[in-house]
Amino acid sequence: MPVKRSDDVIVETNMLSEPYLKTASTLARVAREMADQTIADRLRALAEHYERQADRASVMDSAGASGRPSVAAKAG
Repeated sequence: MPVKRSDDVIVETNMLSEPYLKTASTLARVAREMADQTIADRLRALAEHYERQADRASVMDSAGASGRPSVAAKAG
């Protein structure tokens, strides 16, 4: 997995976000190949949703790796 350095902390990126990105990519590809424009638009919207989920998961990955409690942990 890709690794980035941040303030002497090594963070493995995409631990949680990788499945979301793969799903988003698949949905976007299927939307491009779709003949029905209504369904294609819905698939694109769903792909964008998964991309946002990947961003959130990436933030959670970074927060967990740096020792900071996540928002979910604070709420619990």
